[in-house]
Amino acid sequence: NAFQNKPQYVEPDLKDLLRRTDLNIEHMCKVRAIPGYRKEVTQNQKLFVGMFATSLRSPFARNLLNATRCYSSNVSPLKQRLRELVPVQQEKVKNIRKQHGDKVLGSYTVAQAYGGMRGIIGLVYETSLLDPEEGIRFRGLSIPECQEKLPKAPGGDEPLPEALLWLLLTGEVPTAEQTKSVSDEFAKNASIPSHVKQMLDAFPKNVHPMTQLSAAVSAMNTESKFAQAYQEGVPKAEYWEYAFEDSMNCIAKLPAIAARIYNNVFRDGVATPEYDSGLDWGANYARMLGFSDSTFEELMRLYLVIHSDHEGGNVSAHTTHLVASALSDPYLSLSAGLNGLAGPLHGLANQEVLRWLLDMRDTLGEGPYTNAQVEKACWDILNSGRVIPGFGHAVLRKTDPRYTCQREFAMKHLPDDPMFKLVAQLYEVVPKVLTEHGKTANPWPNVDAHSGVLLQYFQLKEQNYYTVLFGVSRALGVLPGVVWDRALGLPIERPKSVTTEWIEKKIKE
Repeated sequence: NAFQNKPQYVEPDLKDLLRRTDLNIEHMCKVRAIPGYRKEVTQNQKLFVGMFATSLRSPFARNLLNATRCYSSNVSPLKQRLRELVPVQQEKVKNIRKQHGDKVLGSYTVAQAYGGMRGIIGLVYETSLLDPEEGIRFRGLSIPECQEKLPKAPGGDEPLPEALLWLLLTGEVPTAEQTKSVSDEFAKNASIPSHVKQMLDAFPKNVHPMTQLSAAVSAMNTESKFAQAYQEGVPKAEYWEYAFEDSMNCIAKLPAIAARIYNNVFRDGVATPEYDSGLDWGANYARMLGFSDSTFEELMRLYLVIHSDHEGGNVSAHTTHLVASALSDPYLSLSAGLNGLAGPLHGLANQEVLRWLLDMRDTLGEGPYTNAQVEKACWDILNSGRVIPGFGHAVLRKTDPRYTCQREFAMKHLPDDPMFKLVAQLYEVVPKVLTEHGKTANPWPNVDAHSGVLLQYFQLKEQNYYTVLFGVSRALGVLPGVVWDRALGLPIERPKSVTTEWIEKKIKE
């Protein structure tokens, strides 16, 4: 009767009911999960629930429950599709490990051990793969292919982040209807906990926006279904389902959190608009920041897609994976990854590029500039012992496709902007200078060489906030990785470390 009178407290997944029954019949009898319900049960009632639990544990009942849960109206289309895909991938990985577990993938050197483990293959990351020549591929699709194939907002030209999320999780290009289902799920779970709002509103304005973002995401772990399920003893085979729920809820809340930070710090605490269920995730983020330009909304969609994922070895992706391998919930894991993203060598590069461009403009005066002027400015930077920001990449050996798509966006929407013209001119000059300089393996521009200029053009000029945009986007990539880590049962990460003395002895052997 209590369950019937309080249907909102009933777990939609019947298998979860079975798990709870197996765990603690006495607890279930008292129905302590329902506030205000404290009726003590009779011995006969306890006996009945015990018989009910026994029947649920029968093979027939388990098969029935597994079949029934597939058709629950409370399960999102994305989660349902994952329930169909996960067993297939689990079997594939199981066979690979069983049949080819001793296959050598490569070797490594002393230089790699000291050099940030560059090029060492020691991590499985399902959602994206970075090719030195072609750039990033999201589940096998290049950025131009994503722009072509992924569903778009009505009247828009750029792919929707929701569609990319479906692709990263499933490996499949979603339909417009499937993409809409993700948008609807985000809208349903977009509100942030009151204690997170209070914490953000209490921060002094001089607390860096990335510090605030990381703290807010970490504080949201009070909402973690994964942490709760783990404490209750959920079977390992179901870890991924709770990691999925946490990941989707976290991503849904990020626009409201990130916009609240922006409005508190840079707009004198103006109220952040409520999430609009009629808009997509990227458009909502733009509106919450105070922008109503449809072209800026398109830029947000593009930005959030191309900054989402870049293989698993970068600092933010690897950190999120590492912390999650200890079975920290997705909120804590993402928060750790965001702290890595805040580092100057990872997520602050676009700010450094923009500052360099603005300094060059101040030094050279108003443009246009000759190639000779720009070339001299580049040599001045190199001869002073500094590097030219925004060019080169640890893996890529050609122009970053993420740069190219931003360049195309600028050529379409802001072809006459003076700062864009300077960026375009640098594209012609800098690779030649760096090649002649001879100390850069890849002289071509990366993603950070362009993004700051686009944001400036649309009047989002607060450079300290740019990494927050990056962080919101990066959640789309790293959290699907966490879901698949749990689905494939990957263990806690624990590579071997050695000392310099050990290496010296090894060299002498």
